[in-house]
Amino acid sequence: MRSTRIMADLSVDDIEVAKGFYTDFLGLSTEEFNLGWVARFTSPDGEALVQLVTRDATAPEDPVISIHTPDVEAAYREAQEMGYEIVVPLRTEEWGVHRFFVRAPDGNVINIVGHPH
Repeated sequence: MRSTRIMADLSVDDIEVAKGFYTDFLGLSTEEFNLGWVARFTSPDGEALVQLVTRDATAPEDPVISIHTPDVEAAYREAQEMGYEIVVPLRTEEWGVHRFFVRAPDGNVINIVGHPH
């Protein structure tokens, strides 16, 4: 699998309450998107970013990081071939991303995400 972007998925109780710290203090002033339960904030140069998550809206567990890849279908097949536990099967979400969750051997849940071809 080829990773093109890795970002932390930080668990917060309330995105609106938490966002001031990440935008005002840490300088992640660009809100890339906000779905109410997940929001991504980046620095003006796009180099630093974080996602704040209250509770994943469509999954039984929350991921600790999100990994972007240009070929999520190939990554899914590779994870299955390697015998990793698939927590959420590959699917296209209503907000347009194609993703699946896989459990790392250490127990962390990872969101593998891309955009449909």
